[in-house]
Amino acid sequence: MNCKWYNVCPMKYFSEQGKLEKRWIENYCKGNWKDCIRFQKEEKGIYHPDNMLPNGEIDKKLK
Repeated sequence: MNCKWYNVCPMKYFSEQGKLEKRWIENYCKGNWKDCIRFQKEEKGIYHPDNMLPNGEIDKKLK
């Protein structure tokens, strides 16, 4: 089961563009999405930048 935010998540688009390793999608979006910091913030309505990885790190290369 995918994260309910997967279809609108920047991680999906970065992965499709080849800018993000697929392991992020497999480990979080299609796996342990409840452990995803992006998911947790989205559920609480807390702002997070598009280039924030699921583990909470900011990847300045993602644009």
